Amino acid sequence: MGRKSTIAKLPAEVRQHIEQRLRENRLTLDELFADVKTAFPSLDTAPSRSSLGRYRAGFEEVMQTQRAMSSAASALVAELGEDFDDKSGALLAQAVTTLATKTAFSRLEEGAAEMEISDVLDLARAAKVAQEARSLNLKERQAVAKMAREKLLEEQEARATEICKQPGVSEETRHAIRQALGIE
Repeated sequence: MGRKSTIAKLPAEVRQHIEQRLRENRLTLDELFADVKTAFPSLDTAPSRSSLGRYRAGFEEVMQTQRAMSSAASALVAELGEDFDDKSGALLAQAVTTLATKTAFSRLEEGAAEMEISDVLDLARAAKVAQEARSLNLKERQAVAKMAREKLLEEQEARATEICKQPGVSEETRHAIRQALGIE
């Protein structure tokens, strides 16, 4: 097992500052190095330029994954509609996936370059849960759509029956109405 990274050993406020600057994505590595030194002059063990570079590379990888998941979730919401249930289901699946990714990244960042089999199994289970959440959400949406279709057909059947009872409606017209409504 490798040792803990220099950035992981820093106080939380320093890590948060570095991560904020990385999220802003406006500074070069040299500027980030200078910014940390300027923002925290009394820091006993300031991170080296190379440790910031390694941390930045891992951070950018996670952010890229996060952006991809966010885009995918937005596409899902756009495709499935703005209904709260649709959005919450898609976002729940994204949250589980994000959590699994973040956990894996944290473990690797802590120096666990070689993860134990139990860690890999835990991540596999998390991925499976995320996939099941997506599948369950799809099945729920399909069930709701089926129920809505059945209800619509019942309403159309009632309307068709009502229209067909009116005087002067021929059998041919009744048949055409029922076909047009998808009842026959």
